[in-house]
Amino acid sequence: MSGDPEYTQEFVDVDRARIGVQVYPEPDGPPGAPVVVIWPAMGVRARYYRPFATALRDAGLAVVVADLRGTGASTPPPSRACRYGYAELAGDVGAVLDSLKPRLDGRTRLLLGHSLGGQAALLHLAVHGADAVDGLALLAVGVPYWRGYPGARRYGVLPYSQGIAAVATALGVWPGWGFGGRQARGVIRDWAYTARTGRFPVLDGVDAEAAVRRLRTPVLAVGVDDDQYTPHGTLDHLCAKLDAAPVTRARYTAAEAGAPLDHFTWVRAGAPLAGRVAAFAAGLPRR
Repeated sequence: MSGDPEYTQEFVDVDRARIGVQVYPEPDGPPGAPVVVIWPAMGVRARYYRPFATALRDAGLAVVVADLRGTGASTPPPSRACRYGYAELAGDVGAVLDSLKPRLDGRTRLLLGHSLGGQAALLHLAVHGADAVDGLALLAVGVPYWRGYPGARRYGVLPYSQGIAAVATALGVWPGWGFGGRQARGVIRDWAYTARTGRFPVLDGVDAEAAVRRLRTPVLAVGVDDDQYTPHGTLDHLCAKLDAAPVTRARYTAAEAGAPLDHFTWVRAGAPLAGRVAAFAAGLPRR
């Protein structure tokens, strides 16, 4: 990836954590391009998104990529001492946006989330307010509700997810055995709750499920072909919660990408999808 642009590594302190933030150079063209802030999937480092960040820059967007708490350059590393969950992940989104405010003033701002990062971005907007951004792109995101999976597979999702939660509770941390990387038990607890109930948990005393239904931020929701973790039905389940938001629902196919796709590989075959994101950002109301 020697042809991809270099980013500047920055950090944002929040609570007793430090969030790693990769800031890419401004795209070519007129100043003041829309800014997209990417939030990764569970256990995926921000640097994995470098090819997609390049595609977004080529499409005319300024790009920032943050590491989720406990992953990549972000601290603390998950351990038995960590108690954070979805509430803290959603709060981290706000802390990063606050730190970027001097760069964002007067510009169109877009949160873009992949998998768990999409849930964190959505929950931040729903629980803490959406004034800081103009749009939300959800790529390969879904509520992993067991009933949202196709065919007989759904009957394996429930025991699998609850088994992971039981191990995390017993050990005090999820070791990352074959799924999601090492994670704080609170993150796994909240993830397993969504898999069991199809609902978002209460966050810091706020009914997140009701808050999501009140959100009015424009949303681009794209499912990916052959996504083994968030198939189209799980994204449909999520979109059904967005009662008040204008939602553009789309699919990203292997034919469009020109390459095989799954929950992760779309990131490396994402140039056409980057164009969709740029078109969505261009259609958002100007500040």
